[in-house]
Amino acid sequence: MAKLKYKRILLKLSGEALAGEAKKGIEAETLGKICDKVKELVSLGAEIAIVVGGGNFWRGKYGHQMERTTSDYMGMLATCMNGLALQDALEARGVFTRLQTAIEMREIAEPYIKRKAIKHLEKGRVVIFSCGTGNPFFTTDTAAALRAAEIEAEVILVGKTIDGVYSDDPKVNPSAIKYEKITYLDILNKNLKVMDSTATSLCRDNDIPLIVFGINEPENIVKAIMGENVGTFVGKEN
Repeated sequence: MAKLKYKRILLKLSGEALAGEAKKGIEAETLGKICDKVKELVSLGAEIAIVVGGGNFWRGKYGHQMERTTSDYMGMLATCMNGLALQDALEARGVFTRLQTAIEMREIAEPYIKRKAIKHLEKGRVVIFSCGTGNPFFTTDTAAALRAAEIEAEVILVGKTIDGVYSDDPKVNPSAIKYEKITYLDILNKNLKVMDSTATSLCRDNDIPLIVFGINEPENIVKAIMGENVGTFVGKEN
């Protein structure tokens, strides 16, 4: 059996990662490819938790004329829809899962409880965290950093539509430089758009490394956990 570099990981997926070429909603083929790789890792003994965004359904900027709290709660509901889709696709592949929400929705998911989440992971179940932190004004990036710290994840895998961390937006600036390795402090000082500053600071304070990679190639999830060089590694200062 292949040796895993990281056993307990938190996978952070943007909502757009589930949208595929459609750029909105959920594309079944894209969702399936991601879940195939998650299943492969579970079979290798990895303990996997997932935090997924909701940008494929709703982003705060859509509600620019809306009261911020209302807009943020709508985003939390969008993450729950994505969580349900992930749960359904994983269980269709024979992977046991639990969906936990930061806002109580007893009919469709468990409320988030740290000890229950850890117990599920130890039993080989994939735990999907939705509704962010349950609070407005905080992103799902912050939720990912918080949940990773709580469950003592060894690493956060950040699956994006861009294949790593760049000095600028490569979609806008073709001359942007890709970093193979960078520190939390550099990300904060250079205002790089990896995770928001609150999430980055939380990862730095708790020494949780990040691996930022392109989710358009789901095989990168497996490569990252195996210790192969993919995307950009974000860690502490030397």
